[in-house]
Amino acid sequence: MLKFVSHSSLVRAQVKGFLLLFTTTSSSTLSSSSFNSNFNFRFSSASTTSHSFTVSYLINNYGLSPQTALNVSRKLTLSDTQKPDSVIALFTTHGFSNTQIRNIIKREPCLLLCLDPNKILLPKFQFLLSKGASTSDIVRIVNANPKFLLRSLHNHIIPTYDFIRGFLQSDKQAITCINRYASFISDSRVETNVKLLLDNGATHSNIATLLRSSPRIYCSSNLLETIQELKQLGFNSSTSTFSIALVAKRTVNDTRWAEKVEIFKKWGWSDEDILQAFRRQPYCMLSSAQKIDAVLSAWVDQLGLNSLDLVNAPGIFLLRLEKRVIPRAAVLQFLVSKGLRRRDASLSAPFAVTEKLFLDKFVKCFKEDSPHLLKLYQEKMNLANSMEKKPS
Repeated sequence: MLKFVSHSSLVRAQVKGFLLLFTTTSSSTLSSSSFNSNFNFRFSSASTTSHSFTVSYLINNYGLSPQTALNVSRKLTLSDTQKPDSVIALFTTHGFSNTQIRNIIKREPCLLLCLDPNKILLPKFQFLLSKGASTSDIVRIVNANPKFLLRSLHNHIIPTYDFIRGFLQSDKQAITCINRYASFISDSRVETNVKLLLDNGATHSNIATLLRSSPRIYCSSNLLETIQELKQLGFNSSTSTFSIALVAKRTVNDTRWAEKVEIFKKWGWSDEDILQAFRRQPYCMLSSAQKIDAVLSAWVDQLGLNSLDLVNAPGIFLLRLEKRVIPRAAVLQFLVSKGLRRRDASLSAPFAVTEKLFLDKFVKCFKEDSPHLLKLYQEKMNLANSMEKKPS
């Protein structure tokens, strides 16, 4: 059993003093009727003793501060140590640290009232283990989402697991999904939101992709509003682009979205330009505001190019600025200036290919100019490498 405090008699004295202080302070600032109507906090002699025992137990066994212990004790009342001690023992034998147990109990104190942890809690651990989860996976999942242990194994956990596994088609991927976003396995909205997407044209493949990359999407409220908004913007719900746009709209809050829009506009983009770029590559709105500004600044100020070039090549906002965008843009800029490449040629392709293919197609094939192009490219790459090595 956990023992964070060794002098229990001192703790009991502190608890009694704290409760006395709380009662005195409350009664001095609120009338008796006001106190009872607002807090419903009336004790009999027996209930006061039980409440004091609960607070003392929480401090003794979990190292909670008196205030935190008091707050937790409002959610449960302990009359003896048998149930909570058996819960602690279960967590301890399954690899949970003292800090993790404290976190779990602070968030879901009613777990201490579990009648038989070996019959109620342990089977949930065993179920995940049977699907390939490791003991460290279980610790991580429960610590991140203690509510998981409050859900019914047979009525919720197993049906939800089987439902998502049907899309992912392997236990390994299903466990990875739960590890990525632990709240997923206890959320009652998952199945409803998956079916909502299917009803609106999403494919099974897209459902699986979102489960792997952004499972929290399925724990969203009002998901239908976002689906309808994206359809109105011209997105096809059966495409992977729609899935990315859904992630962008659900994970970037209104304030950050507006900040990114303002940066685009600062560099001369219109609302229609922003929408066009978003339709082409929704990931561009998942780039940070700082990254968007840095790319546009380098594109315009360092390379002397037009910011509107990137409306049709928004994927560039996803690339590394110093080690890919600037070196390759410098090469392309030289080729255009020498008439070796059309100004209206596709911008996306040169940035998307591997370094070897880029050098073959845009540097080495121009025999006369290749020495200069290679030198220009290497200078930009060397500058990027030297910047990386600078201490932050």
